[in-house]
Amino acid sequence: MVKTNSTMLPLGTKAPDFSLRSVDGSTVSRSELQGAPALLVIFMCNHCPYVIHVAPELARLAAEYQSQRVAVVGISSNDVSAYPQDSPEQMVHEAELRGYTFPYLYDEDQEVAKAYHAACTPDFYVFDANQELVYRGQLDDSRPDTDIPVTGADLRAALDAAVAGRPVKVEQQPSLGCNIKWAAGKEPSYFDPTGVG
Repeated sequence: MVKTNSTMLPLGTKAPDFSLRSVDGSTVSRSELQGAPALLVIFMCNHCPYVIHVAPELARLAAEYQSQRVAVVGISSNDVSAYPQDSPEQMVHEAELRGYTFPYLYDEDQEVAKAYHAACTPDFYVFDANQELVYRGQLDDSRPDTDIPVTGADLRAALDAAVAGRPVKVEQQPSLGCNIKWAAGKEPSYFDPTGVG
């Protein structure tokens, strides 16, 4: 495991396009999520201890904000030949186990992760009603090796502001997690194999 921080994509970036297969067999595109007051994109996977640590809160938070018409998607971009526990078949089981109410999408060629400059799992992106980036960073201060409770405070504050049409605070803490597992030779130029720890 390589601890890796978010790349902190520039605020104001337009949400990159995607059209990916969901665990329920449907295809979900960014364009069909237009019209929502906010769009939350989560890069995640099944096996990462950082994702496992926050998974119950992810399920709660997603359901809560979906009830406010926020569009939420989870995307797994890991190389499943090296990490079969993150395969689409296992994603189906993970979504059922966790009670995820949002589409859990598989980014097989890892191009969507690259378009978002995703670096770690979990990696969170909040876009406003115009699908422009207003938040990228951590869920909250909790980590698997701390006693800090998982509350989703940072992400919730960003979503609350976006839904209300208010500015999101510019001081944002990067997310920290396992690095995305890139296929051999497909590592993006922004990937730092040394991570932060």
